[in-house]
Amino acid sequence: MSTIQLNSLTRVACVAALASGMLLHPTIAHAQKPVPAGATTYVLPATPKTVAWGHYDARTPPVLRIHSGDTVIFHTVLTNSPDGLEKAGVKPADVEQDLRDIFDGVPKKDRGPGGHILTGPVYIDGAEPGDTLEVRVRKIDLAIPYAYNAFRYGAGFQTDDFPYARIKIIPLDLATRTAHFAPGIDIPLHPFFGSMGVAPPPAFGRYDSAPPTIIGGNMDNKELVEGSTVYYPVFVPGALFQLGDGHAGQGNGEVDITAMETSLVGTLQFIVHKGVKTGPYPRAETPTHYISMGFDDDLTVAAHKAVAGMIDFLVEHKHMSRDDAYMLISVAGDIDITELVDHNKGVHVMLPKAIFKPGPEDKAMHDR
Repeated sequence: MSTIQLNSLTRVACVAALASGMLLHPTIAHAQKPVPAGATTYVLPATPKTVAWGHYDARTPPVLRIHSGDTVIFHTVLTNSPDGLEKAGVKPADVEQDLRDIFDGVPKKDRGPGGHILTGPVYIDGAEPGDTLEVRVRKIDLAIPYAYNAFRYGAGFQTDDFPYARIKIIPLDLATRTAHFAPGIDIPLHPFFGSMGVAPPPAFGRYDSAPPTIIGGNMDNKELVEGSTVYYPVFVPGALFQLGDGHAGQGNGEVDITAMETSLVGTLQFIVHKGVKTGPYPRAETPTHYISMGFDDDLTVAAHKAVAGMIDFLVEHKHMSRDDAYMLISVAGDIDITELVDHNKGVHVMLPKAIFKPGPEDKAMHDR
């Protein structure tokens, strides 16, 4: 595996080179916190040796080992085949060589049961079951100037109404930060990774990359753009984090089974919190909101899990009574459908930070 380690003097130049011709929202960039002194930044390419195809698995050997506080620049590839992209109208020269190499180099036995091509896993030294892994999404760049959206019969929320398959290539305008969906229809970009997760408990075996669960995984939460932070329960030594399923943008629900699927470069920082429990599902923060998440095949059950998670957060971190937490969500929270199409459906609760007066704990969070 060819992983490049960057010191603090070379990091700026390397990241600038990676970002050349890519997208970065200035207001989000301004909100990013500095990398702690002494931390290391790594570049992890997407190659046949550095991806997990279609699964999260506690037995997958790590492709990189890092320490708490370190940062990794992940290269990812979209979830489609070179042939599929070419048949949809992408010029052969515009299909990434990394994608071709992965399709040629990953044995069939190492693929599935899902279809996502995920970069990793990364082993974070010191992370142990019962800890919390904090993942700060520092930066997300587009790697290619196009995305695709597709549906097929048997998948998607309205599948009986569309008993056939279709794919659309969507040009991405890096200058205007928009996707040209159709004549007269331009969509603002908000890149994020559909799938980010840790390894499941060993008893899960090779877990399908499609249904989100306690590990996070294919959450398809469009709020997890750069500037957001996700907190994961740790189930195995090292946590074994991996990510992929890049999206240039998505609507809540992701109703036809895909978003604007594309390749992304993500800069993520990892912090281990010893003995701090999170769960049973990951939770997240943006600069403006606290987020809890729930996943289940039954949408009502998923919503119940997400609300329960926010109640637990408010009791533990805002020192509220359970009664007041429940009431606060009802008067100030928003319950959003994350996605409807990944076997396990997703619901997330959004609670604005602005309703809380800053306290000592919030100042400590801001200063990290």
